[in-house]
Amino acid sequence: MADFDLVLSGLVVLPDIIVENGYVAVRDGKIDHVGKGTAPAARDRHVFGNALILPGAIDAQTHSLSQKNQEDFIWSTRSAAAGGVTTIIDMPYDEGNLVCSAEAVRSKVAHASPQARVDFALYGTVNPEEGAARIIEQVEAGVAAFKFSTFGTDPVRFPRIPPALLEDCFAAIAPTGLTAGVHNEDDEAVRAAMARVKALGITNYRAHGLSRPPLTELLASLQIYEIGAATGCPAHVVHCSLGRGYDIARSYRDQGFAATIECCIHYLVLDEENDVKRLGGKAKINPPIRSRAELEKLWEHVRWDRVTMVSTDHVSWSEDRKTNPDMLANASGVPGLEVMVPLFVKGAIERNIALTTAARLMARNPARHFRIDHAKGALEAGKDADITVLFDRPKVYDAAASGNNVVGWSPYNGIELPWTVGLTYLRGQLAFDGTSVVSQPGMGRFVRPEVRV
Repeated sequence: MADFDLVLSGLVVLPDIIVENGYVAVRDGKIDHVGKGTAPAARDRHVFGNALILPGAIDAQTHSLSQKNQEDFIWSTRSAAAGGVTTIIDMPYDEGNLVCSAEAVRSKVAHASPQARVDFALYGTVNPEEGAARIIEQVEAGVAAFKFSTFGTDPVRFPRIPPALLEDCFAAIAPTGLTAGVHNEDDEAVRAAMARVKALGITNYRAHGLSRPPLTELLASLQIYEIGAATGCPAHVVHCSLGRGYDIARSYRDQGFAATIECCIHYLVLDEENDVKRLGGKAKINPPIRSRAELEKLWEHVRWDRVTMVSTDHVSWSEDRKTNPDMLANASGVPGLEVMVPLFVKGAIERNIALTTAARLMARNPARHFRIDHAKGALEAGKDADITVLFDRPKVYDAAASGNNVVGWSPYNGIELPWTVGLTYLRGQLAFDGTSVVSQPGMGRFVRPEVRV
């Protein structure tokens, strides 16, 4: 008689060690234990040799609903499953529906649940006209964190939160223990830089970086961390493209403050002088893609454990919104759920960075950050059996050919991935078989954080 429902053998990648000749045993959708040596019997037993067995990734930053009638959870979670991502944290800036009340949270859960192929948690935010009044009701409705912006992308869908209101919001969140995450670009400084670029008539690929120079990002990060320090609220910069930003975050942590910082996978893969020049609007992201030298600085911060987590900031804009020859006229953001994990593994191997880093930055740390580590983020007894298996099967990435994306373009097209996702398990059930996403819509569940209200 089989001892377990599922046993996977290979190189088990934990946050601190890699267990060679290791195995993961699963019973009733939960991790039973991680062991070493001959694996026990199971109804479904696989011996993979040198395959990498990682905890299912948690993407800290997904935008499933930024464009109406485009991606939605039916596609974002399909891309996630194919990429070894077993939980997405979805952003509150949905076109036509700012998620800023308990009713909006419940409505989004009801909308996403029948579609989701992997598990999901939600960010909440505020309507500037309402202030911080609806913070606690959103906590009670189950949001895992809050998201604000120091830059006004859109006055309704993605509004700027001025410093005084940001302080009020942080103060309201602080007693709950949840984190306040903030888009870090100083509104006044960006608008001044954009005006200079337009006055000079610059419209090519250089326009975006010039319109958002480093200081616009760093000034905002300082504001975010200072407000966190003043209110006692955990403060989080949701995407940092500059090595200096990680130095700033570390200085606040050294002073005893809860100051976390996130690096998106595009900042670790793409550079301005090669990729933005080649891709134009398809590499337009806020904050911008920086130089190759800056990219390598970020990898050093990964090496030194100064990065809290790695995410995608995934959004699948239709191609017509990414191909305007005027760089500034394009939408900002790129899809990345299907390739975050193999891209990170590739970059880490190339720089001789331990793969244990992948288990920390894409699983354990985000689970702790969003207070869902009671169930997610680690190959530990009692936690959900969310597992990603990567095989030494090189492949040149092609978003259209994979069939797992609502759009057929990607800034990562043409990159050779030495390790690719071969299997994804969600709570012990197969979600991706290496070719096709087999998890059905509705298999994913809403994940609530453990939080005090």
